[in-house]
Amino acid sequence: MGFRALVVEKDAEGATSASVKELTEADLPGGDVTVAVEYSTVNYKDGLCIGPGGGLVRNYPHVPGIDFAGTVEASDDSRFDVGDRVVLTGWRVGEAHWGGYSQKARVKADWLVPLPEGLSTQDAMAVGTAGFTAMLAIMALERHGLRPGKGEVLVTGAAGGVGSVATAILNDLGYEVAAVTGRPETEGYLRDLGASRIVPREELAETVKRPLEAETWAGCVDAVGGAMLARVLGQMKYGCSVAAVGLAGGASLPASVVPFLLRGVNLLGIDSVMQPYDNRVAAWKRVASDLPMDKLSAMIQPATLADLPRLGDEILKGQVRGRVVVDVNA
Repeated sequence: MGFRALVVEKDAEGATSASVKELTEADLPGGDVTVAVEYSTVNYKDGLCIGPGGGLVRNYPHVPGIDFAGTVEASDDSRFDVGDRVVLTGWRVGEAHWGGYSQKARVKADWLVPLPEGLSTQDAMAVGTAGFTAMLAIMALERHGLRPGKGEVLVTGAAGGVGSVATAILNDLGYEVAAVTGRPETEGYLRDLGASRIVPREELAETVKRPLEAETWAGCVDAVGGAMLARVLGQMKYGCSVAAVGLAGGASLPASVVPFLLRGVNLLGIDSVMQPYDNRVAAWKRVASDLPMDKLSAMIQPATLADLPRLGDEILKGQVRGRVVVDVNA
């Protein structure tokens, strides 16, 4: 039986192109479990893999899609039975291994997580890698003492996927959320998600000579990195933490060690790709219990496989708001 997938190919001159093609199960890579994919999403890495690859794709032709949710169709592993609903994020799926922009995927059983009760496969991909990462960041901040009532929590890149989910979850948990955005037109969207204050990007976009500024933030989920992260570190309250989840503003960190030495600030690195299984299960359970589903629906843009080449280009340009949910069977 054939199925459709978005296939990226590279020509002899090194130029890539992406189009929807018909494949068979014989085309799929090796793995323990075959999943009938129902939904996937669009992340920044997906934009790279749909386009020139960004150094992420090893071999062509390639099927991108760094996350997906669906139903087990065949399994050689005792942990999963036919009919089980599963979700996959990370493990370099969609980069080094064929991913979720396909009606079927074959992967290692170790990469899958059972979908928690209360979440549909569509819900899971409205959350996706971005929301899973946001939940990991919030859990890390909580482990380092973040509690409601201690002050405002800053979310940078708030209108993006990670920032949108982080804003909604933090608000639902009782935190005051200050949302950073460079797009004024997203203010209403962010306030609907739960942001109590909108911080224009330009207020934090440049470093300053002073290593410390007024103690302002009780915590931060940072998806930007670069100069903004350096600036935020100098504004953290004593003993508080920043969870670093992205580098949309650059990979360099032009910062001073002074916030760490004089204010005991913590910089917490958040990796969603290689997280151990138990951590994944715990994070998805927290998503199911703590993410307000009514706000989740406000983040969603529906899409199909045919829309992906355009959306891949748009997300690299910062033109995608919230969460794109790709119905691979539409």
